[in-house]
Amino acid sequence: MARKIGEVEVQYIPSKRDFSNVWCEYGSSTQLLPKGWQRDPDRRALPEAIIWEKDVAIPLRDGVRLRADVFRPARLQGQPVPALLPWSPYGKTGTGSYLTTNFEFLGIPKNSLSGLEKFEAPDPAEWCARGYSIVNVDSRGAFKSEGDILWFGTEEGKDGYDTIEWIAKQEWCNGSVATVGNSWLGISQWYALFTAAEKPPHLKAMAPWEGLGDFYRETLCRGGIPNPLFWDLLGQCLEGEHLREDVIGMLEKYPHMNAYWEDKKAQIQNIKIPMYALASYSSCLHTEGSIRGWKYSSSTEKWLRVHPTQEWFDIYSSEATDDLQRFLDHYLLGKDNGWEFTPKVRISLLRYNAPPIINRAEDNYPPSRTKYETFYLDCDAGKLTKSPPKVESETSYQSDTWEDDGSHFTYTFDKHTELCGFSKVKLYMSCDELDDMDVYVIIRKLDADGQALLHYNIPFINQKPHTRPEDIDHINVYKYVGPNGRLRASKREIAEEPGLTSDMRKSRDPTEVWYPYYKTAKVPKGNIVELEIAIWPGGMVFEAGESMRLEIKGHDPVLPERPDMEKKMTNQNVGRHKIHGGGKYPSQLIAPLLS
Repeated sequence: MARKIGEVEVQYIPSKRDFSNVWCEYGSSTQLLPKGWQRDPDRRALPEAIIWEKDVAIPLRDGVRLRADVFRPARLQGQPVPALLPWSPYGKTGTGSYLTTNFEFLGIPKNSLSGLEKFEAPDPAEWCARGYSIVNVDSRGAFKSEGDILWFGTEEGKDGYDTIEWIAKQEWCNGSVATVGNSWLGISQWYALFTAAEKPPHLKAMAPWEGLGDFYRETLCRGGIPNPLFWDLLGQCLEGEHLREDVIGMLEKYPHMNAYWEDKKAQIQNIKIPMYALASYSSCLHTEGSIRGWKYSSSTEKWLRVHPTQEWFDIYSSEATDDLQRFLDHYLLGKDNGWEFTPKVRISLLRYNAPPIINRAEDNYPPSRTKYETFYLDCDAGKLTKSPPKVESETSYQSDTWEDDGSHFTYTFDKHTELCGFSKVKLYMSCDELDDMDVYVIIRKLDADGQALLHYNIPFINQKPHTRPEDIDHINVYKYVGPNGRLRASKREIAEEPGLTSDMRKSRDPTEVWYPYYKTAKVPKGNIVELEIAIWPGGMVFEAGESMRLEIKGHDPVLPERPDMEKKMTNQNVGRHKIHGGGKYPSQLIAPLLS
């Protein structure tokens, strides 16, 4: 499929075509799965009978046909029910390399899921019993769906519209559809896919369980620093009979923002339907996009819950499932169940060395009572101070090695204090060896003894008493370090974000930063330049005697998402980065604090 975005020709490469791990055979058929049916002896048994329509063809406006598996509650045969649509190219039912994931490594017992679920999507065994149908679609180009695999954007939005409207017209559907799911399945909901450009009339609600709204700015080139490794590995796993969009090749060819990348930016201000958005601090992909999507949508009926665990652990928990059902029942079945009285914002805060605060009701995110405190960098003492140092000083770190952990600045609290929301740093920096700098920052928590702490995203230790912290793999799925940010100095330009209403602009926090990324402005060697670096939202609790440490370094401070990604991220850094503070160089951290 030849395609242009503006004047940009989109590149495609072959999809993975090894379907040897596909569990379900393709070919249209209808099967009644009786109560007690199990995919495998160690899988969850069905609590009630399900009708499984396999490999259903869904026609799109351009003649392409998608393939879907439809699961319906047998006891409601002949009675229209609402439909839930999880959208992704990962495989529709037990298919694809991701569907072979053993969720036990995430603290999810294998027997808690039926194996009928699409990866990162609700389990039909659970939701058919709750009175819903599940439509597991292979998006364009995935497996036996026709066409080439797309990565978000306007064209996929048309596919989403057509699919939703097709579902709503089926005799088994009551005309109400909701989008659901985690990660890619959440990202697709923020995009033009369903709500912004196309606005399908039968889409009644959305429940993005972590996603993102700006593919270039929030992940692939976050901070203006190309960060393709995760998405390259994921792309190599996408399976289909034709081609897939080559987003990594496009990043190499078009490293700056252009029409192609703008097409992958969600017009979230156009979203007006009811939403229930989920976020966590620990994701290295979804935190900013999930919270921004909730904040800057135009929905008047919207809820945000920030949970303290890894995203997959949360989505399959019984508490989260019950909560989601109340939301969906209210908007897809019209039930008067009191959902509208649910707090619009529920947050979690991480203690690191104690159990987290969970589901605390707040009036906003961040809470309206938040105070933005400024801490100045004392380069001589390695401290954060409330008053700007009068004397200029500098410190430095070797930017081109993983062995140098960067420059650290610490502040010790004298009373209970909470950090909740977006932070940012303003740094004055220079480099004598290169005309650019890739700068990474992170906020860490230290205990009263000065030891840097980690938050464990999955409560293994509570579930398995013999599991020791040192036995848990050192990856981001399990361990969260702290709120972080990054910036390439040559892409330091900041601007007003276009497309926001006047009320949205007024609601912006003083720590939010938006980068155009349309051009490069190099920094002459040795020149001192001011950098404003946005730090993703965080939620941290400090007791008296505990400390906050700002770390600035030349490499990614976040743990790798997978073991095969460890220390493989590359950047352009050369030589030493100098940090200047005090006097006319008031380098500083601005943090959102509650006390």
